[in-house]
Amino acid sequence: MAAQPTVTRQAALEALARVREGELGDRALDAATEGLDPRDRAWTQELVYGTFRLQGRLDHIVDTFARDGAASLDPTVLDVLRLGAYQLLEMGSVPAYAAVSESVELVRMAGVPRASGLVNGILQNLRRRPEIVYPSFDDDPAAFLSTWGSHPRWLVEKWIERWGPAQARVLVEANNRRPELYIRPLGVSVDEARARLRAAEIESNPVDFAPDSLHVPAAPVSEVLTAVPAVVQDPAAALVVRYADVAEGATVLDVCAAPGGKALGLAERAGRVIAADLSRRRMRRVTQNSARLGWDDRIGVVVADARRPPFRAADAVLLDAPCTGTGTLRRHPDGRWRVTPDDLEALVRLQDELLAASAELVRPGGLLVYSTCSLEREENELRVEQFLGARPGWALEATSAVDGSVLDESGRLCVLPQRHGVDGAFAARLRRPA
Repeated sequence: MAAQPTVTRQAALEALARVREGELGDRALDAATEGLDPRDRAWTQELVYGTFRLQGRLDHIVDTFARDGAASLDPTVLDVLRLGAYQLLEMGSVPAYAAVSESVELVRMAGVPRASGLVNGILQNLRRRPEIVYPSFDDDPAAFLSTWGSHPRWLVEKWIERWGPAQARVLVEANNRRPELYIRPLGVSVDEARARLRAAEIESNPVDFAPDSLHVPAAPVSEVLTAVPAVVQDPAAALVVRYADVAEGATVLDVCAAPGGKALGLAERAGRVIAADLSRRRMRRVTQNSARLGWDDRIGVVVADARRPPFRAADAVLLDAPCTGTGTLRRHPDGRWRVTPDDLEALVRLQDELLAASAELVRPGGLLVYSTCSLEREENELRVEQFLGARPGWALEATSAVDGSVLDESGRLCVLPQRHGVDGAFAARLRRPA
Protein backbone atom coordinates (compact mmCIF):
# COMPACT_ATOMS: atom_id res chain seq x y z
CA MET A 1 0.00 0.00 0.00
CA ALA A 2 1.37 3.41 -1.01
CA ALA A 3 2.41 5.80 1.74
CA GLN A 4 0.11 8.73 2.45
CA PRO A 5 1.50 12.25 1.92
CA THR A 6 1.85 14.38 5.02
CA VAL A 7 -1.27 16.05 6.37
CA THR A 8 0.33 19.44 5.78
CA ARG A 9 0.76 18.80 2.06
CA GLN A 10 -2.76 17.40 1.84
CA ALA A 11 -4.03 20.57 3.51
CA ALA A 12 -2.02 22.74 1.12
CA LEU A 13 -3.50 20.99 -1.91
CA GLU A 14 -6.99 21.33 -0.45
CA ALA A 15 -6.45 25.06 0.10
CA LEU A 16 -5.39 25.56 -3.52
CA ALA A 17 -8.43 23.61 -4.72
CA ARG A 18 -10.75 25.73 -2.58
CA VAL A 19 -9.30 28.92 -4.05
CA ARG A 20 -9.79 27.54 -7.57
CA GLU A 21 -13.44 27.02 -6.65
CA GLY A 22 -13.80 30.68 -5.60
CA GLU A 23 -12.88 30.88 -1.92
CA LEU A 24 -10.59 33.64 -0.67
CA GLY A 25 -7.12 32.46 0.25
CA ASP A 26 -7.30 33.14 3.99
CA ARG A 27 -10.66 31.38 4.34
CA ALA A 28 -9.47 28.45 2.24
CA LEU A 29 -6.37 28.08 4.40
CA ASP A 30 -8.41 28.24 7.61
CA ALA A 31 -10.76 25.51 6.39
CA ALA A 32 -7.98 23.28 5.07
CA THR A 33 -5.83 23.53 8.22
CA GLU A 34 -8.60 23.13 10.78
CA GLY A 35 -7.36 20.80 13.52
CA LEU A 36 -3.66 21.14 12.66
CA ASP A 37 -1.30 22.22 15.43
CA PRO A 38 0.14 25.77 15.13
CA ARG A 39 3.50 24.62 13.79
CA ASP A 40 1.94 22.53 11.02
CA ARG A 41 -0.46 25.33 10.18
CA ALA A 42 2.42 27.80 9.87
CA TRP A 43 4.30 25.42 7.55
CA THR A 44 1.22 24.95 5.41
CA GLN A 45 0.61 28.70 5.24
CA GLU A 46 4.15 29.30 4.02
CA LEU A 47 3.69 26.65 1.32
CA VAL A 48 0.24 27.87 0.22
CA TYR A 49 0.91 31.61 0.27
CA GLY A 50 4.37 31.16 -1.22
CA THR A 51 2.92 29.11 -4.05
CA PHE A 52 0.35 31.81 -4.80
CA ARG A 53 3.03 34.50 -4.56
CA LEU A 54 5.26 32.78 -7.14
CA GLN A 55 2.58 31.04 -9.20
CA GLY A 56 3.51 32.81 -12.43
CA ARG A 57 7.16 31.85 -12.02
CA LEU A 58 6.29 28.26 -11.10
CA ASP A 59 3.98 27.93 -14.10
CA HIS A 60 6.77 29.17 -16.37
CA ILE A 61 9.01 26.45 -14.94
CA VAL A 62 6.35 23.78 -15.51
CA ASP A 63 5.91 25.11 -19.05
CA THR A 64 9.62 24.52 -19.60
CA PHE A 65 9.38 20.82 -18.72
CA ALA A 66 5.81 19.79 -19.60
CA ARG A 67 5.58 18.61 -23.20
CA ASP A 68 2.33 20.47 -23.93
CA GLY A 69 2.78 23.26 -21.39
CA ALA A 70 1.24 24.00 -18.01
CA ALA A 71 -2.11 24.98 -19.50
CA SER A 72 -2.63 21.43 -20.81
CA LEU A 73 -2.43 19.82 -17.38
CA ASP A 74 -5.26 18.72 -15.13
CA PRO A 75 -5.74 21.54 -12.58
CA THR A 76 -5.02 19.22 -9.64
CA VAL A 77 -1.83 17.95 -11.28
CA LEU A 78 -0.71 21.52 -11.92
CA ASP A 79 -1.38 22.41 -8.27
CA VAL A 80 0.73 19.43 -7.12
CA LEU A 81 3.56 20.54 -9.40
CA ARG A 82 3.37 24.12 -8.15
CA LEU A 83 3.55 22.94 -4.53
CA GLY A 84 6.43 20.58 -5.27
CA ALA A 85 8.37 23.18 -7.23
CA TYR A 86 7.95 25.75 -4.48
CA GLN A 87 9.31 23.30 -1.91
CA LEU A 88 12.32 22.54 -4.09
CA LEU A 89 13.16 26.15 -4.89
CA GLU A 90 12.09 28.15 -1.83
CA MET A 91 11.80 25.93 1.25
CA GLY A 92 15.34 25.04 2.22
CA SER A 93 14.17 23.02 5.22
CA VAL A 94 12.52 20.46 2.90
CA PRO A 95 14.86 17.74 1.58
CA ALA A 96 14.69 17.57 -2.20
CA TYR A 97 13.89 13.85 -2.20
CA ALA A 98 10.92 14.52 0.12
CA ALA A 99 9.58 17.33 -2.07
CA VAL A 100 9.57 14.94 -5.04
CA SER A 101 8.35 11.74 -3.40
CA GLU A 102 5.64 13.48 -1.39
CA SER A 103 4.36 15.19 -4.53
CA VAL A 104 4.12 11.84 -6.30
CA GLU A 105 2.11 10.40 -3.39
CA LEU A 106 0.00 13.58 -3.29
CA VAL A 107 -1.09 13.32 -6.92
CA ARG A 108 -1.96 9.64 -6.39
CA MET A 109 -3.97 10.46 -3.26
CA ALA A 110 -5.76 13.22 -5.21
CA GLY A 111 -7.14 10.64 -7.62
CA VAL A 112 -4.84 11.24 -10.60
CA PRO A 113 -2.41 8.27 -10.33
CA ARG A 114 -1.74 8.28 -14.07
CA ALA A 115 0.09 11.61 -13.60
CA SER A 116 2.53 10.27 -11.00
CA GLY A 117 5.23 9.61 -13.61
CA LEU A 118 4.84 13.08 -15.09
CA VAL A 119 5.05 14.72 -11.65
CA ASN A 120 8.11 12.65 -10.76
CA GLY A 121 9.82 13.44 -14.07
CA ILE A 122 9.26 17.19 -13.95
CA LEU A 123 10.30 17.57 -10.32
CA GLN A 124 13.34 15.31 -10.75
CA ASN A 125 14.43 17.55 -13.65
CA LEU A 126 13.92 20.62 -11.50
CA ARG A 127 15.74 18.97 -8.59
CA ARG A 128 18.92 19.06 -10.72
CA ARG A 129 18.65 22.88 -10.67
CA PRO A 130 18.83 23.49 -14.43
CA GLU A 131 19.09 27.01 -15.74
CA ILE A 132 15.58 28.32 -16.46
CA VAL A 133 15.36 30.95 -19.19
CA TYR A 134 12.96 33.84 -18.58
CA PRO A 135 11.93 36.59 -20.99
CA SER A 136 14.29 39.56 -21.03
CA PHE A 137 13.15 42.51 -18.96
CA ASP A 138 14.74 44.92 -21.44
CA ASP A 139 13.10 43.31 -24.48
CA ASP A 140 9.68 42.48 -23.03
CA PRO A 141 9.16 43.86 -19.51
CA ALA A 142 5.56 42.65 -19.32
CA ALA A 143 6.60 39.07 -20.13
CA PHE A 144 9.39 39.21 -17.53
CA LEU A 145 7.11 40.63 -14.84
CA SER A 146 4.38 38.08 -15.54
CA THR A 147 6.78 35.08 -15.38
CA TRP A 148 9.73 35.80 -13.09
CA GLY A 149 7.72 38.56 -11.40
CA SER A 150 4.65 36.32 -11.05
CA HIS A 151 1.83 38.78 -11.79
CA PRO A 152 -0.97 38.61 -14.38
CA ARG A 153 0.15 40.14 -17.65
CA TRP A 154 -2.89 42.39 -18.00
CA LEU A 155 -2.12 43.97 -14.64
CA VAL A 156 1.59 44.57 -15.19
CA GLU A 157 0.80 46.07 -18.59
CA LYS A 158 -1.46 48.59 -16.83
CA TRP A 159 1.29 49.41 -14.33
CA ILE A 160 3.94 49.74 -17.04
CA GLU A 161 1.71 52.16 -18.93
CA ARG A 162 1.15 54.22 -15.79
CA TRP A 163 4.55 54.21 -14.08
CA GLY A 164 6.98 52.84 -16.65
CA PRO A 165 8.81 49.49 -16.64
CA ALA A 166 11.32 50.31 -13.89
CA GLN A 167 8.70 51.41 -11.33
CA ALA A 168 6.41 48.54 -12.29
CA ARG A 169 9.28 46.18 -11.53
CA VAL A 170 9.83 47.77 -8.11
CA LEU A 171 6.10 47.37 -7.39
CA VAL A 172 6.12 43.70 -8.44
CA GLU A 173 9.18 43.03 -6.26
CA ALA A 174 7.50 44.77 -3.32
CA ASN A 175 4.41 42.58 -3.77
CA ASN A 176 6.56 39.44 -3.75
CA ARG A 177 8.07 40.12 -0.33
CA ARG A 178 6.50 38.42 2.66
CA PRO A 179 4.21 40.78 4.58
CA GLU A 180 5.44 42.07 7.92
CA LEU A 181 3.47 42.50 11.14
CA TYR A 182 2.19 45.98 11.93
CA ILE A 183 -0.18 47.01 14.68
CA ARG A 184 -2.21 50.11 15.39
CA PRO A 185 -2.40 50.73 19.20
CA LEU A 186 -5.82 51.80 20.44
CA GLY A 187 -6.59 53.70 23.62
CA VAL A 188 -2.89 54.19 24.38
CA SER A 189 -0.22 56.30 22.71
CA VAL A 190 2.36 54.72 20.43
CA ASP A 191 5.05 55.51 23.02
CA GLU A 192 3.04 53.80 25.76
CA ALA A 193 2.44 50.82 23.48
CA ARG A 194 6.18 50.51 22.80
CA ALA A 195 6.88 50.64 26.55
CA ARG A 196 4.39 47.83 27.19
CA LEU A 197 5.87 45.76 24.39
CA ARG A 198 9.37 46.28 25.78
CA ALA A 199 8.16 45.12 29.17
CA ALA A 200 6.96 41.94 27.44
CA GLU A 201 10.37 41.65 25.70
CA ILE A 202 8.84 42.35 22.28
CA GLU A 203 10.74 44.61 19.90
CA SER A 204 8.81 47.28 17.98
CA ASN A 205 9.70 50.19 15.71
CA PRO A 206 7.83 53.37 14.78
CA VAL A 207 6.88 54.02 11.15
CA ASP A 208 8.14 57.43 10.01
CA PHE A 209 5.26 58.38 7.73
CA ALA A 210 2.52 56.60 9.75
CA PRO A 211 2.63 57.91 13.34
CA ASP A 212 -0.22 55.66 14.55
CA SER A 213 1.53 52.43 13.54
CA LEU A 214 4.19 50.14 14.97
CA HIS A 215 6.27 47.56 13.14
CA VAL A 216 6.78 44.35 15.13
CA PRO A 217 9.64 42.41 13.50
CA ALA A 218 9.45 39.09 15.31
CA ALA A 219 6.71 38.10 17.73
CA PRO A 220 3.55 36.00 17.66
CA VAL A 221 0.41 38.06 17.11
CA SER A 222 -1.23 36.58 20.21
CA GLU A 223 1.61 37.76 22.45
CA VAL A 224 1.58 41.23 20.91
CA LEU A 225 -2.18 41.70 21.42
CA THR A 226 -1.89 40.40 24.98
CA ALA A 227 0.74 43.01 25.77
CA VAL A 228 -0.98 46.05 24.27
CA PRO A 229 -4.53 47.05 23.20
CA ALA A 230 -4.27 47.16 19.42
CA VAL A 231 -5.43 45.73 16.12
CA VAL A 232 -3.26 44.13 13.45
CA GLN A 233 -3.34 46.73 10.69
CA ASP A 234 -1.02 47.79 7.89
CA PRO A 235 0.17 51.44 8.08
CA ALA A 236 -1.65 52.17 4.82
CA ALA A 237 -5.00 51.33 6.43
CA ALA A 238 -4.11 53.25 9.59
CA LEU A 239 -3.29 56.29 7.47
CA VAL A 240 -6.82 56.30 6.03
CA VAL A 241 -8.17 56.96 9.54
CA ARG A 242 -5.62 59.70 10.24
CA TYR A 243 -6.30 61.26 6.83
CA ALA A 244 -10.06 61.22 7.49
CA ASP A 245 -9.34 63.65 10.31
CA VAL A 246 -12.88 63.51 11.70
CA ALA A 247 -13.88 66.16 14.22
CA GLU A 248 -13.64 65.43 17.93
CA GLY A 249 -16.96 64.03 19.16
CA ALA A 250 -18.40 63.56 15.66
CA THR A 251 -20.99 60.95 14.78
CA VAL A 252 -19.44 58.72 12.11
CA LEU A 253 -20.87 56.05 9.84
CA ASP A 254 -18.47 53.40 8.54
CA VAL A 255 -20.68 51.80 5.91
CA CYS A 256 -18.36 48.99 4.70
CA ALA A 257 -16.68 48.39 8.03
CA ALA A 258 -15.65 44.73 8.30
CA PRO A 259 -13.27 43.61 9.67
CA GLY A 260 -13.45 46.82 11.69
CA GLY A 261 -9.92 48.16 12.11
CA LYS A 262 -10.76 51.56 10.66
CA ALA A 263 -13.97 51.82 12.70
CA LEU A 264 -11.98 51.22 15.88
CA GLY A 265 -9.43 53.83 14.83
CA LEU A 266 -12.17 56.37 14.16
CA ALA A 267 -13.67 55.66 17.58
CA GLU A 268 -10.63 57.14 19.32
CA ARG A 269 -11.79 60.65 18.34
CA ALA A 270 -15.41 60.29 17.33
CA GLY A 271 -18.24 60.58 19.78
CA ARG A 272 -19.96 57.55 18.26
CA VAL A 273 -19.17 55.21 15.36
CA ILE A 274 -21.79 53.07 13.64
CA ALA A 275 -20.01 50.20 11.88
CA ALA A 276 -22.04 48.49 9.17
CA ASP A 277 -21.37 45.77 6.63
CA LEU A 278 -23.39 43.36 4.52
CA SER A 279 -21.56 40.30 5.87
CA ARG A 280 -22.88 39.06 9.20
CA ARG A 281 -19.95 36.67 9.51
CA ARG A 282 -17.34 39.39 9.00
CA MET A 283 -19.13 41.74 11.37
CA ARG A 284 -18.51 39.26 14.18
CA ARG A 285 -14.86 40.31 14.05
CA VAL A 286 -15.88 43.92 14.62
CA THR A 287 -17.90 42.86 17.64
CA GLN A 288 -15.08 40.67 18.98
CA ASN A 289 -12.45 43.38 18.61
CA SER A 290 -14.72 45.99 20.17
CA ALA A 291 -15.41 43.71 23.13
CA ARG A 292 -11.72 42.86 23.52
CA LEU A 293 -10.92 46.56 23.86
CA GLY A 294 -13.93 47.30 26.06
CA TRP A 295 -15.28 49.75 23.49
CA ASP A 296 -18.84 48.48 23.16
CA ASP A 297 -20.10 51.92 24.22
CA ARG A 298 -18.18 53.62 21.39
CA ILE A 299 -19.15 51.42 18.45
CA GLY A 300 -22.53 50.25 17.28
CA VAL A 301 -22.59 47.26 14.94
CA VAL A 302 -25.22 46.87 12.20
CA VAL A 303 -25.61 44.36 9.37
CA ALA A 304 -26.73 46.49 6.42
CA ASP A 305 -26.31 46.93 2.67
CA ALA A 306 -24.41 50.16 1.95
CA ARG A 307 -26.30 50.53 -1.34
CA ARG A 308 -29.52 50.92 0.69
CA PRO A 309 -28.27 52.23 4.05
CA PRO A 310 -30.88 52.46 6.85
CA PHE A 311 -29.25 55.44 8.59
CA ARG A 312 -29.88 59.09 9.36
CA ALA A 313 -27.39 61.69 8.20
CA ALA A 314 -24.13 61.85 10.13
CA ASP A 315 -21.27 64.31 10.59
CA ALA A 316 -18.90 62.06 8.65
CA VAL A 317 -19.19 58.92 6.53
CA LEU A 318 -16.35 56.56 5.67
CA LEU A 319 -16.86 54.50 2.52
CA ASP A 320 -13.99 52.01 2.43
CA ALA A 321 -15.25 50.58 -0.81
CA PRO A 322 -15.02 47.02 -2.13
CA CYS A 323 -12.24 47.04 -4.73
CA THR A 324 -9.76 44.91 -6.66
CA GLY A 325 -7.34 45.06 -3.72
CA THR A 326 -4.31 45.55 -5.97
CA GLY A 327 -2.60 47.46 -3.16
CA THR A 328 -2.64 44.40 -0.89
CA LEU A 329 -1.27 41.68 -3.17
CA ARG A 330 1.67 41.06 -0.83
CA ARG A 331 -0.72 40.29 2.01
CA HIS A 332 -3.27 38.45 -0.16
CA PRO A 333 -1.18 36.80 -2.91
CA ASP A 334 -4.10 34.76 -4.25
CA GLY A 335 -5.82 38.03 -5.14
CA ARG A 336 -3.55 38.70 -8.10
CA TRP A 337 -4.83 35.55 -9.83
CA ARG A 338 -8.47 36.05 -8.87
CA VAL A 339 -9.14 39.57 -10.13
CA THR A 340 -9.85 40.16 -13.84
CA PRO A 341 -10.46 43.19 -16.07
CA ASP A 342 -14.18 42.31 -15.97
CA ASP A 343 -14.06 42.45 -12.16
CA LEU A 344 -12.54 45.91 -12.37
CA GLU A 345 -15.39 47.14 -14.55
CA ALA A 346 -18.02 45.63 -12.24
CA LEU A 347 -16.40 47.11 -9.15
CA VAL A 348 -16.29 50.57 -10.69
CA ARG A 349 -20.06 50.41 -11.19
CA LEU A 350 -20.54 49.26 -7.60
CA GLN A 351 -18.25 52.00 -6.28
CA ASP A 352 -20.31 54.67 -8.05
CA GLU A 353 -23.48 53.19 -6.58
CA LEU A 354 -22.00 53.14 -3.09
CA LEU A 355 -20.70 56.69 -3.41
CA ALA A 356 -24.14 57.96 -4.43
CA ALA A 357 -25.80 56.20 -1.50
CA SER A 358 -23.15 57.34 0.98
CA ALA A 359 -23.42 60.97 -0.13
CA GLU A 360 -27.05 60.98 1.00
CA LEU A 361 -25.93 60.07 4.53
CA VAL A 362 -23.72 63.12 4.96
CA ARG A 363 -25.35 66.07 6.71
CA PRO A 364 -25.02 69.50 5.04
CA GLY A 365 -21.49 70.70 5.72
CA GLY A 366 -20.41 67.17 6.62
CA LEU A 367 -17.62 64.97 5.33
CA LEU A 368 -17.52 61.90 3.07
CA VAL A 369 -14.25 59.97 3.02
CA TYR A 370 -13.88 57.59 0.08
CA SER A 371 -11.10 55.02 0.32
CA THR A 372 -9.86 51.82 -1.31
CA CYS A 373 -6.90 49.46 -1.05
CA SER A 374 -6.55 49.56 -4.84
CA LEU A 375 -3.81 51.14 -6.93
CA GLU A 376 -5.99 51.56 -10.01
CA ARG A 377 -6.98 55.03 -11.23
CA GLU A 378 -10.36 53.69 -12.38
CA GLU A 379 -11.24 52.90 -8.76
CA ASN A 380 -9.60 55.91 -7.19
CA GLU A 381 -8.96 59.27 -8.84
CA LEU A 382 -11.47 58.74 -11.64
CA ARG A 383 -14.25 57.79 -9.21
CA VAL A 384 -13.67 60.96 -7.20
CA GLU A 385 -13.59 63.10 -10.33
CA GLN A 386 -16.82 61.53 -11.59
CA PHE A 387 -18.47 62.04 -8.19
CA LEU A 388 -17.50 65.71 -7.92
CA GLY A 389 -18.42 66.41 -11.54
CA ALA A 390 -21.98 65.22 -10.89
CA ARG A 391 -22.45 67.14 -7.60
CA PRO A 392 -21.99 70.90 -7.75
CA GLY A 393 -20.89 72.37 -4.43
CA TRP A 394 -19.12 69.26 -3.18
CA ALA A 395 -15.38 69.83 -2.93
CA LEU A 396 -12.17 67.92 -2.36
CA GLU A 397 -10.78 69.09 0.98
CA ALA A 398 -7.15 68.89 2.07
CA THR A 399 -5.88 68.06 5.54
CA SER A 400 -2.59 68.56 7.36
CA ALA A 401 -3.18 65.48 9.54
CA VAL A 402 -0.82 63.29 7.48
CA ASP A 403 2.70 63.68 6.17
CA GLY A 404 2.95 65.25 2.73
CA SER A 405 4.91 62.25 1.44
CA VAL A 406 1.70 60.19 1.37
CA LEU A 407 -0.39 62.82 -0.47
CA ASP A 408 -0.72 63.34 -4.20
CA GLU A 409 -0.67 66.72 -5.94
CA SER A 410 -4.38 67.22 -5.19
CA GLY A 411 -4.10 66.44 -1.48
CA ARG A 412 -5.55 62.93 -1.72
CA LEU A 413 -4.03 60.07 0.26
CA CYS A 414 -1.91 57.93 -2.04
CA VAL A 415 0.19 55.20 -0.40
CA LEU A 416 2.15 53.05 -2.88
CA PRO A 417 3.96 49.78 -2.10
CA GLN A 418 6.83 50.63 -4.44
CA ARG A 419 7.33 54.00 -2.73
CA HIS A 420 6.44 53.42 0.92
CA GLY A 421 7.18 49.71 1.40
CA VAL A 422 3.75 48.91 2.88
CA ASP A 423 0.32 48.15 1.41
CA GLY A 424 -1.28 50.51 -1.08
CA ALA A 425 -4.17 52.79 -0.13
CA PHE A 426 -6.12 55.70 -1.60
CA ALA A 427 -8.51 58.13 0.08
CA ALA A 428 -10.21 61.43 -0.69
CA ARG A 429 -11.99 63.82 1.72
CA LEU A 430 -15.16 65.17 0.11
CA ARG A 431 -16.95 68.06 1.82
CA ARG A 432 -20.69 68.51 1.29
CA PRO A 433 -21.87 72.11 0.92
CA ALA A 434 -23.59 73.52 4.01
